[in-house]
Amino acid sequence: MRRPDPFVEHLLDLMAPLAARVGPLSARRMFGGHGLFYDGLMFALVAGGRCYLKADDETAPRFAAAGSEPFRYQTAAREVALRHYLSLPPACLDSAAEMTPWARMAVEAALRMENAKRR
Repeated sequence: MRRPDPFVEHLLDLMAPLAARVGPLSARRMFGGHGLFYDGLMFALVAGGRCYLKADDETAPRFAAAGSEPFRYQTAAREVALRHYLSLPPACLDSAAEMTPWARMAVEAALRMENAKRR
């Protein structure tokens, strides 16, 4: 069995106040990184030592104002940017109080996007 990733564990610890309000958060290995999940919905992507939170049209402007960048990866043909996964503001890595509103926005964006798909 693999040992837990310390960075992912740190992120989940910072998100503990949110989990206490909404329910359990979990991590799964995927794509060479990790996905963070709430109720089966991925709300964050962890790759390359960075965390990217789910954003939608409602929350993306707040991420942009904080200087967030989209998750990017390289294929054989081109670079791909995932506009719905934006980098976590750096202050969030130091404090659960800073992390909680951003993680909550990501969970809410994931829920809105899932609900829109079901319509």
